[in-house]
Amino acid sequence: MKEIILDTLLDALKLLPFLFLAFFIIEFIEHRLTKKSKNIITKSQKLGPVIGSILGSFPQCGFSVMATNLYTTRIITLGTLIAVYLSTSDEMLPILLSEKVDIKIIVHIILIKIALGMFYGLAIDFFFRQKENKEKYTICEEEHCHCENGIILSSIKHTLNTVLFIILTSFIINVLFVYIGEDYLSKILLKDSIISPFITCLIGLIPNCGSSIILTELYLNSAISFSSFIAGLLTGSGTALLILIKSNKNMKENIMIIALIYLLGAFSGVIINIIGKIL
Repeated sequence: MKEIILDTLLDALKLLPFLFLAFFIIEFIEHRLTKKSKNIITKSQKLGPVIGSILGSFPQCGFSVMATNLYTTRIITLGTLIAVYLSTSDEMLPILLSEKVDIKIIVHIILIKIALGMFYGLAIDFFFRQKENKEKYTICEEEHCHCENGIILSSIKHTLNTVLFIILTSFIINVLFVYIGEDYLSKILLKDSIISPFITCLIGLIPNCGSSIILTELYLNSAISFSSFIAGLLTGSGTALLILIKSNKNMKENIMIIALIYLLGAFSGVIINIIGKIL
């Protein structure tokens, strides 16, 4: 057990400088783009899902939270909201970068999420037309995922929170690997099964950055397949779902949106799994 704890701590400490650098760059860009992004999404109209999926792919859940607030007053469409949710990766990118995963794989993951977000978003807007709402809107800053105390402090906060969660997640996974075995853990998660995406999608729905960290750690430890990893990431939108439930008073609609995200994520995972086996 001591060896597991020591290995877990050492692995997490090695990630600190890389995570901080990644979060610092992300925070710098995000603080610069947030207001511009809101205007772009608001004015994009029919191209909302296209713009939303691109902006949503940016790490952390800031854009998904912003899109949620814009949707509650119907400034953006349901398709745009879904596009942002599906493309959101939260803490996935910083972890993959800090683990020095092949950049081609990272780009591949991001492009898949953007493409699926665009496709599903445009399809939803085609079938579910909404009337424009002219209600005035202001973003509630206290609901934002990032803190407003400066880029450096915000980066440190994100880094420490992520490292702590990585330590907890890695420790649990390492213990399971040692005492249960990698093969058995993979069987529990149905790694090579067509059912696996349905399980990882449930993990992705956890309204916290922890879901993307759990999924990424499971994928890096080969406990879940690529298709299941993508499926889980598609349903993970950080704290945005909490904001949706809090801000949007129509609970039936909230349940429909969550169910829609889950089904789209699971369906996509199954299709990717099938394509992977064929190829």
